Amino acid sequence: MRIGITYDLKAEGPGGVSLQEGGLPDDFQEEFDSPATIEAIAAVLRDLGHDVVKLGDGRELLERLLAQPPDLVFNLAEGQGVGRAREARVPAVLEMLGIPYTGSDPLTLAVTLDKDCAKRLVASAGVAVPRGVVLDSPLPTGNGQCPTAGLPFPVIAKPAWEGSSKGIRGTSLVDRAEELPGVVEALRRDHRQPVLVEEYIEGDELTVGVLGNDRPQVLGVMRVLPRQPAERFIYSLEVKRDFERQVRYECPAPLSAAGSAAVQQAALAVYGVLGCRDVARVDFRLRGDVPYFLEVNPLPGLNPGSGDLVIMTRLCGWGYPRLIQAILQAALDRRSRAR
Repeated sequence: MRIGITYDLKAEGPGGVSLQEGGLPDDFQEEFDSPATIEAIAAVLRDLGHDVVKLGDGRELLERLLAQPPDLVFNLAEGQGVGRAREARVPAVLEMLGIPYTGSDPLTLAVTLDKDCAKRLVASAGVAVPRGVVLDSPLPTGNGQCPTAGLPFPVIAKPAWEGSSKGIRGTSLVDRAEELPGVVEALRRDHRQPVLVEEYIEGDELTVGVLGNDRPQVLGVMRVLPRQPAERFIYSLEVKRDFERQVRYECPAPLSAAGSAAVQQAALAVYGVLGCRDVARVDFRLRGDVPYFLEVNPLPGLNPGSGDLVIMTRLCGWGYPRLIQAILQAALDRRSRAR
């Protein structure tokens, strides 16, 4: 089979230093992949006997698809810019051209990138979500009426349409109402989109891998915790960039039987109500034995050394080739049933 890989690469300058465009934050390429990740996936697919072509994204992708369409696409493309539907562009083009692909469809990819939209759908399935509000204009200062007055502090402020912890820094945890306008305005300026402000959920940071379609299965439940004791831990961008020194991962997570069952049930509910396909990673905070949905990533990072899903499956005894093959097989099985 001829398999194409779609992706967006991080631009690099001399010495491998990431290039930063004028006026953009240093995390603007955080969700993009490295050439090493693309080659690692390509190597697995070649070892399975497939012919692999690297397609990229944008105009070059369109030209290659029209000139010589592959039999199937392994989709990793995140999309350029800040639009909330950017992850849906490549799957939409593939569907228009009749080319099958791995992963979720355009609707799911658009809905899940919009964190507030995803939360509303997840809540409709009976899964707990943090209370929050989306702010698309500056907050008043001084004695102005604050639209977040009903939220208990501390709160977490984050870009509403981002993944890969973009915009989630140590400063995102806000303790006092008077600090919030400055944090919100900085996020709006840097990321050029609304800001989601949510109550901070005290408890375990968990991520759950889910694989499959008709009867999706939980791959594992992984707990992320700081190596040094912290009163309030957030899995921020600074932490993820230094994960080997700052955090440790436990999979299976040492939860109570009730907590473990609740998290797995919630993950499958999220996967189903949002229409995820083939694979996804779902993030929660566990307060007591109640899992609170944070977000879902239907395009989970597959960096062989640092991807959370890869780390999770490795702790479960899976090698990297097995994970890539399982994602591919889920897509092939789904395609076969659709015929």
